[in-house]
Amino acid sequence: MNLERQVDRDIFFVSNSVNELGGITSWSHQMARLFVERGHRVHVIGITDPGVPQDVGTDLPYPTTTLYDEHPPRVGPARGVKGRLNVAEHRLRARREAGMHEQAAKLTALFAQARPGAVVIVTQVWAMEWVELADTEGLLVIGMSHESFAYSRACSRFGRVRKHYKDVDRMLALTREDADLWIRQGLDNASFMPNPLPFMPEVPSQRTEKVVTSIGRLHDQKGIDMLLDTWAEVAPLHPDWKLRIYGSGEDEEILKKQCTALGLDGSVEWMGRTSDVPGALRGGSVFVQSSRGEGFPLALMEAMATAVPCAAFDCAPGVHEIVQDGVDGLLARLGNTGELARRLDTLMSDKELRDRMGELGRVNIQRYTTEAVVRRWEELFAFLER
Repeated sequence: MNLERQVDRDIFFVSNSVNELGGITSWSHQMARLFVERGHRVHVIGITDPGVPQDVGTDLPYPTTTLYDEHPPRVGPARGVKGRLNVAEHRLRARREAGMHEQAAKLTALFAQARPGAVVIVTQVWAMEWVELADTEGLLVIGMSHESFAYSRACSRFGRVRKHYKDVDRMLALTREDADLWIRQGLDNASFMPNPLPFMPEVPSQRTEKVVTSIGRLHDQKGIDMLLDTWAEVAPLHPDWKLRIYGSGEDEEILKKQCTALGLDGSVEWMGRTSDVPGALRGGSVFVQSSRGEGFPLALMEAMATAVPCAAFDCAPGVHEIVQDGVDGLLARLGNTGELARRLDTLMSDKELRDRMGELGRVNIQRYTTEAVVRRWEELFAFLER
């Protein structure tokens, strides 16, 4: 990597948790390491400890801080007269608010130690509620949404993004398409920044194993239930192939029951979580992603970097920005399991196509190298400072 730099900065990453299982944690620590390599001082901050932790290692070249010793009280909005008159709810809400100000004061103390030109990158909008309460005078504040506009719009985060990111120096989506949609919602500060390629393995997949690989949490968002429905159509056509599912999560038991009910136990292998993603990908010849919603999915990028051709639901702008349908991968309409099954069948039936798309994907994905993305971040910092 080119280590030339213009300004050494203090950079704070503020997330829901320092080590919550998921792509945002992987992204945060990857970017933190990249910025340290560029000579910046980095501090990774989480609001609370996670429900499901992720191993981020112990040799981190930067400090981490978690604000709360225990999770703050969960309080919903006070709805109607009855809700506003509920004494217990009112006390809980007051305790939560007092706790938020107390923890925001810790953020203020950390920010106060920063040198001029410091940047606060808020990776999740829930964490922004604490950053808002802290003193960020003289700091650049960047708020991020790591999911597609459409997926955000379907949940409570949509309103929170519009409320809590409206006054930050820059609100970053993951694609230009999503940034334009946020601008139409009144966020004139919206722009976009893609994720960097997590790794570029020296040894790609040889695509010789009759294995389709899936990597992701066993959670509704990742659509493993739809993947099993898809595989029920594909498996009879390719009885010598296996579907290898890497991941763990709260839906594991119900998904395994679905697998059994579909008669797929003989062709589906449940691998659990893996710490060797390149190895898992090298063990397959096709990668499948069945998510209901994504931002700029790291798993797709990792598969392409490993020269494994992808079949995926086109569930977000980030997906069709990464995969060029019909060129270096195949896309299906979101939720159309029959269409995804046909895309898988096409790749599984044609080794020449697999090889061509796999090798082309490995070349094309290099437009998101760490060097290119970090340079874009540096340019953004300099622009906002001006």
